[in-house]
Amino acid sequence: MKRKITIRDVAKKAGLSVSTVSLITNNKPNVNDETRRKVLEIIKQLGYHAQRSARGLASQSSGNIGFILTEDHFSQAEPFYTKIFLGTEFEARNHNFYILLTTVGWTLKDHNQVPRFLLEHNVDGVIIAGKIGASWVDYIHEQNLPLILIDYELPRHRVSTVGMDNRTGIKLVVEHLRRGGHTKIGFIGGDVHHPSIAERFASYRDTLSAGGISIVNQWIAVGEANTSLSDGYEAAKKIFSMNGERPTAVVCANDAMALGCMKFLKETGVAIPGDVAIVGFDNIEAGLHVEPRLTTVNVHREEMGGIAVRRLVEMIKDQSAVLTKTLTPVELIVRDSCGVKEDVSD
Repeated sequence: MKRKITIRDVAKKAGLSVSTVSLITNNKPNVNDETRRKVLEIIKQLGYHAQRSARGLASQSSGNIGFILTEDHFSQAEPFYTKIFLGTEFEARNHNFYILLTTVGWTLKDHNQVPRFLLEHNVDGVIIAGKIGASWVDYIHEQNLPLILIDYELPRHRVSTVGMDNRTGIKLVVEHLRRGGHTKIGFIGGDVHHPSIAERFASYRDTLSAGGISIVNQWIAVGEANTSLSDGYEAAKKIFSMNGERPTAVVCANDAMALGCMKFLKETGVAIPGDVAIVGFDNIEAGLHVEPRLTTVNVHREEMGGIAVRRLVEMIKDQSAVLTKTLTPVELIVRDSCGVKEDVSD
């Protein structure tokens, strides 16, 4: 069994006294910034969590917020959720909270899977980013902990959420392509059971219909299990390996899938954007480092994390059960992959 990390372990690695480390874990003054940063980094490295008795005996507050990601999100969609996590980190400092990050499996199957900060009652609230099994939400509710979901919703569960305006984002994309003369527009999106992907797909269909553009099922690939680069590659293969007419533009549910689509098209000699225009969603950094640069929809990921922390702190302090749903705005970032040069950004 793994030995529990103690404050003495932190002090030893930092070369400081236990009392100095205690001042830092309790967010006390009289410690210089360099020492504080050093100790906080060591705390993260060792996985040390101050006990409630040491941090908030009188207030029964731990001073911590738990941040949970599923393991597949952390490995496959890391660029997207890392920005959200950073947003929670920055905002938490303004409220004297620490963010404790952990990854979990999709569903809660047994007690051994529960993060230590939940077992030790060492957080005052929890943020979950991305798709998660309902069993985790049920467990956290049973602990009477405030909870915020980012970029996910669960039907029939009363949970506050922070998301982005998916529908407007895709509407901007489709209308932009239309103004560029495209009427043969396909869609690539895996995991349409994810609320964000489902909203993007619905907005694609609605915007085409509203513009009098035909929806061609052969140009739609939404059967992939996830939304990774490899899923985008396989989805593009399905669309462009068919006989008959092909789309002249493809809307992708996220940038990772768009990059996978571009990879397949380049391998098969299809010119981007000369033959096919490609647009993604999320504005991850990798989209700037491909040729042509990826047109996309910008999502304010750090702001989403910050909003989630502010809402959660309000719930913690007010002991409020009022539900909130916040949508952050998005904007179209026009680069080179769509071949339409109006409203150029970046």
